[in-house]
Amino acid sequence: MKNKIVSADDAVALIQDGDTLCLSGFVGTGTPEELIIALEKRFLDTGSPKNLTLVFAAAPGDSKDRGANRLAHKGLIKRVIGGHWALVPKIAKMANNNEIEAYNFPMGTLTQLFRDIAAHRGGILTQVGLGTFVDPRQDGGKLNEVTTENLVELMMIDGQEWLFYKTFPINVCFLRGTTSDPHGNTTLEKEALTLDNLAIAMATKNSLGLTIVQTERIAESSTLNPRLVKIPRIMVDCVVVSEPENHTQTYGTKYNPAFASEIRAITDNLTPLELTERKIIARRCAYELPMGGTINLGIGMPEGIAAVANEEKIIDFITLTAEPGVIGGLPQSGLDFGCSINIDALLDQNQQFDFYDGGGLDLAALGLAEADAHGNVNVSKFGPKIAGAGGFINISQNARKLVFAGTFTAGGLKVGIEDGNVIIHQEGRVKKFVHRVEQITFNGKMAALREKPVYYVTERCVFKLRYNGLELTEVAPGIDIERDILAHMDFEPIINKPKIMAACIFQDGPMKLNNHLLRRELDERISYDRERNTAFLNLEGYRVRVKDDVDRIATVVEDLYHSVATKFAMVVNYDGVFIDPMLMDYHATMISQMEEQYYTTCTRYSTGAFLRMKLGEALSKRKVSPHLFESDKQAKKALSKYLQEVIEDDNSNVIPIHSNTSQNEVLSPAPSPE
Repeated sequence: MKNKIVSADDAVALIQDGDTLCLSGFVGTGTPEELIIALEKRFLDTGSPKNLTLVFAAAPGDSKDRGANRLAHKGLIKRVIGGHWALVPKIAKMANNNEIEAYNFPMGTLTQLFRDIAAHRGGILTQVGLGTFVDPRQDGGKLNEVTTENLVELMMIDGQEWLFYKTFPINVCFLRGTTSDPHGNTTLEKEALTLDNLAIAMATKNSLGLTIVQTERIAESSTLNPRLVKIPRIMVDCVVVSEPENHTQTYGTKYNPAFASEIRAITDNLTPLELTERKIIARRCAYELPMGGTINLGIGMPEGIAAVANEEKIIDFITLTAEPGVIGGLPQSGLDFGCSINIDALLDQNQQFDFYDGGGLDLAALGLAEADAHGNVNVSKFGPKIAGAGGFINISQNARKLVFAGTFTAGGLKVGIEDGNVIIHQEGRVKKFVHRVEQITFNGKMAALREKPVYYVTERCVFKLRYNGLELTEVAPGIDIERDILAHMDFEPIINKPKIMAACIFQDGPMKLNNHLLRRELDERISYDRERNTAFLNLEGYRVRVKDDVDRIATVVEDLYHSVATKFAMVVNYDGVFIDPMLMDYHATMISQMEEQYYTTCTRYSTGAFLRMKLGEALSKRKVSPHLFESDKQAKKALSKYLQEVIEDDNSNVIPIHSNTSQNEVLSPAPSPE
């Protein structure tokens, strides 16, 4: 078999004018720096290759000079199709100056598109991007005036809107691995992420293109464990051994064995965040963490939530994920963003987005750069600055619950915490809550129509998305609504008796969040709508470990019955609930008694298939209809049908009265504690 080991200069000499070049890399993780350096050198020395189309999902760069920033030379690049742009500002500047054609597509959709290119499909059909700047009815993902070709189309199929992202051939790709043999088989054992190496290699091979792999070391032929080979030789044309300084694990870390799961790191001694506006925001966001749930944390401000969860000893009760493929563990920040320590599993990036796009996330906490009166959020473009959407569109559009995190204003903001109060020492120059966002990266109207719970968390207040706009629901202690909030907004939010944010958020030391999230008193979890005669019991994250845990549920329901003096309809949220198998029958018996004594009807929902099965079996044995739905939407539909039947029944003893209270409010979890 052919020996494929060549120098970097010899490898990049094969690239021709007009080629489409695809780069792997997430920030500096998996970024083939040696190959990028060689390509830049060839162009500066010879003026060739020219007019390349550059493709990347997650921007391979450090926001300064490294990675794809090295390729920001007039004449070298003709077109760029990228998912994230903030880390490649030199290329973004070229786009802003109309020096290149430029597209910004959802990062996850681009990762999936590589598979479609490999399979010679015409494109990817998805609803990701509808209602955002990627929608052809807005910008179609085009970033400047010289970009005219439509690469995404709007389609109507069976009465539903879809976006179709077109495929294109990849002529050359730059990938990175750890160990290669002379024939090109490559493993990734020291890499923190596997990214889209296989999909890109396959797409390039089936486009009759050239796959160049940067590697750290060479092993003898036929000595690599085939189960560890992530890029097989049949897809590899050239192998380049990198200089060590161009093959660091990330741009921030030379090598950390915990990033590669070689060891498990100790996390108990990690330094907690200082009590600043960043920690305040992270703490308030942490109140929304669903125990037992799967969560994504975005880059920037949301990164602090992981540190808070670790400090509060709840990290083991949630599963944190990051878009490049990590599941579980403790996500890292800065130039190590995308990596995680002590992970449970590592997926390819495109597989992670399959999970995200299908609604696998219980919660996503993402950055808040700019929001408007409709709840639209912009994180992708601000005047001359092109940040790009990254995975934001995929994640925000499909997560079950959203928290947008960011300071209330930007540019020079100085905040202090004194005696548990927030003090604005210097207001930011830039308003974030504006009449109209410059670019729609998240569509608030669409989310409101889907009844998605959406929160906007800042250091001084919290907003919640409603059908008719943003409602001011919480205010930090020490903050004056008129002076510190309304005076720095371009629109008037809905105001209806906002609460004071929890005092523990603004105090040093752990705030005992586990007491709230794991052992929160049940009377805080139950709400009742008298006009509809409907109760909502939010058991999300509740843990039934002893009989007393079951008895507490029964007591809170009994207390409600005695207070309203009539049977009522009940909806129960079982998301993330743990019930000891030895107590399942005891719990089901309690439910049977509640049904007989206190409920006119009861609907239950949980995204956990195992719980639905086991609880359903236990209830069926007691001749209780389980009514266990997969989502709150299904439960709401069932309840609405029941209420309508009650209204139409002349002999009913319970006739709900129409009110202005939305069904969404009736079925929402109890609010965070004051």
